Formats: sequence, structure tokens, C-alpha cells
Amino acid sequence: MNDKECKWYPACPMKYFCEQGKLDKKWVEKYCHGDWLNCIRFQKEENGIYHPDNMLPDGKIDENL
Repeated sequence: MNDKECKWYPACPMKYFCEQGKLDKKWVEKYCHGDWLNCIRFQKEENGIYHPDNMLPDGKIDENL
């Protein structure tokens, strides 16, 4: 695991959903401040591949976001 924050975190919808109380902070702790190399959002962003704002770090779509 990496001990630094994902470079995309400041602009990531996961940050805003968590701050709004719509997303459990476990997602941010596990991926954004932890194992972000395994975050599907990170991988897609790095490769310029479109992904919806409501896609979770594990690649699942959360229709409630």
C-alpha cells in the first residue's frame, strides 16, 4: 500500500460524496488514502478512459450517488 494520497483525490467525486455524507468514508480510507493503485477510477483516469461520477473505486456503479 502507498502511504500518500492519490493525486486525483482533490478532484475526485468520491471526496465530495464522502464530504456530503453520501459515501461511507471507508472507501476514501481504503483507496484514496491507501491502495489507490488498485482503484479502478484511478486506473481509468490515468488512461484517459471515461468513467461516471457514481462509479465506486472497485468499479461498481452506485445508483444512489
